[in-house]
Amino acid sequence: MALNTEQIEQFNRDGYVYPIEVLDRDEAGALRRRLEAQEGKQGGRLEPGQRSKSHLLFKWLDDLIRDKRILDPVEQLIGPNILCWNTIFWIKDIGSESFVSWHQDTRYWGLSSDQVVTAWLALSPASIESGCMRVMPGTHEGAVLPHEDRYDQANMLTRGQEITAGVDDKRAVYMPLEVGEMSIHNYRLAHASGPNHAPDRRIGVSMHFMPTDTRQIVGSWDSAALVRGSDSYGNFTPTPVPAADFDAEAMAFHARAAEAVREVLYVDAAVNTQKL
Repeated sequence: MALNTEQIEQFNRDGYVYPIEVLDRDEAGALRRRLEAQEGKQGGRLEPGQRSKSHLLFKWLDDLIRDKRILDPVEQLIGPNILCWNTIFWIKDIGSESFVSWHQDTRYWGLSSDQVVTAWLALSPASIESGCMRVMPGTHEGAVLPHEDRYDQANMLTRGQEITAGVDDKRAVYMPLEVGEMSIHNYRLAHASGPNHAPDRRIGVSMHFMPTDTRQIVGSWDSAALVRGSDSYGNFTPTPVPAADFDAEAMAFHARAAEAVREVLYVDAAVNTQKL
């Protein structure tokens, strides 16, 4: 699972690398079935609050953020001491017009480090037709681009935040992934995705990793899971490791942790919606 020299150089230069083979199709398919079984118990979809800090609800996802197949390439990019700040499900049903507008996560997450990365794992095919991610190479460097909150109902982002200048769609690079493959991008990189016009759901999970010296500089309290190495800084409250899916202790912690993320994401927002 290790990245080669060319992949590391590309990440440093362009802000992203893909595809990275992580799980075989059977293993990824089994995780999809577990997720969809839970959806089936509650009307066919996750509740909005279950999409964020999801590793506190799903034991298999907490296991995944600690899997060496994911962490080995992450360590090559950000170092040996790693926290997982958040996990988010990104699900577009068949025929869904849901999209993600051009944005940079660093604008909203309140994290001090420039080395935060998102690892995005495909549990179903993430093709151009199904609305895979596309990125703007090199935008992880320099000043954060201007954003505006637009609150489009079809936008999967909390505030419908969208970059208003500095994006050129002609330069965009699509990052299609097969089942079990992963991409990694710097959270400063401008990225977006389109609607799902494919004959299958597009199901992905993003895992957000950061060096342990990172601080939360917007919110008054935040949490993270130490997934590799050691943490000598203690800037984030450690998240509990769930004993099983929907473990009572982890669920109680999740309520506070997910609300803390919401508060950070909606700082200075005109409207607070329920997308996360």
